[in-house]
Amino acid sequence: MRRHSAFLFSLLLSTTALFGACGKKELPDLAIGVIAELTGDIPAVGASCKNAAEMAVAEINAAGGVKIAGKAHQLRLVIEDSKGGGTEAGEALKRLAAEDKVFAIVGPNASVGAIPAAQVAEDMKIPMITPWSTNPLTTAGKKWVFRSCFTDAFEGRVLAKFATGYLHAAKAAVLYDPGSQAPKSQAELFRKDFEEAGGKVVAFETYKTGEKDFAAPLSRIAASAPDIIFLPSYYNEVPLQLREARKLGIKVPFLGSDNWSSPELVKLSGADAEGATFCNHYAPEVRVDAVARFVTPYKNKYSQTPDDVAALTYDSFKLLAKALAGASGLDREAIREALSKIREFEGVTGKMTFKEGSGDPVKSAVMMRVEGGKPVFVTVVDP
Repeated sequence: MRRHSAFLFSLLLSTTALFGACGKKELPDLAIGVIAELTGDIPAVGASCKNAAEMAVAEINAAGGVKIAGKAHQLRLVIEDSKGGGTEAGEALKRLAAEDKVFAIVGPNASVGAIPAAQVAEDMKIPMITPWSTNPLTTAGKKWVFRSCFTDAFEGRVLAKFATGYLHAAKAAVLYDPGSQAPKSQAELFRKDFEEAGGKVVAFETYKTGEKDFAAPLSRIAASAPDIIFLPSYYNEVPLQLREARKLGIKVPFLGSDNWSSPELVKLSGADAEGATFCNHYAPEVRVDAVARFVTPYKNKYSQTPDDVAALTYDSFKLLAKALAGASGLDREAIREALSKIREFEGVTGKMTFKEGSGDPVKSAVMMRVEGGKPVFVTVVDP
């Protein structure tokens, strides 16, 4: 089904205490929209977003909901499927804003959907937080759109610094899809930053969305004799590309972006991904308190380790809850204004610092390496 609604009205002891012992009373609900890639090319991304959204809202409601201008409210989720597409994401946001009358929206995640949805959010004047869209265009020139992830501009510097300083690479090759927003942005920014760091990009190859045969561009890359290959593709494409590269005898290390973050990538790639490194938004095995308080209940609830999309979605809801608690009233403008006034927020994915007039947080990134069939933490790269 296209639309999913999760009505989370919990009659808890905290609620009973709030209203006295004379009987149970439901708090008024406050609708929050979610746009997730539940179907399409990257359904694992949508599933992580939906899971974390439901978990975060359940926690917020169990703690008594959110109090706005002295009145407590329970959050109610209205979830839309973007199908991983740009047009669909924009239409989903219109429905949530106009038909469901939600007060704020979390998502979409992939930049291909987040960029058009963000423009609709700006036009319709509704607060939107994207958990995972790193493309600078998502928030550029907008006052109603925020994100809980770092941007491609920062990630490009992280990857270039790691490639030249940690991997000691002097020559790099790049393979990317110019029709996909985040991979295109990451490829271009990596090339710029890698060359500014003293490296040389010896091959800059492209492929078309949906393509399955990568032999031709990878053969040209092999001929250019790079020290590393940067592959900012999504988890559904990387396994095919790595498999083809290994068939061609390419043995140089592969470097990935946060598009590699889904656990599905390692499952589908098998031994072909061994030794590859990639940039990510958090490391679940780094057992600081904030991470442990999220990872353990998530694993207990969903029987899997939460990926970065789940962590960023969870952070997005906690960031929104902080804004709701600081809003002067129950309306979209008051919520947007409260979001814009948040300067610091400590989340599962680290400390976020927001500068005045910007919806983009300044925060750290982590580098992960595939070892023994799973991603392991390598290092933190600070802004």
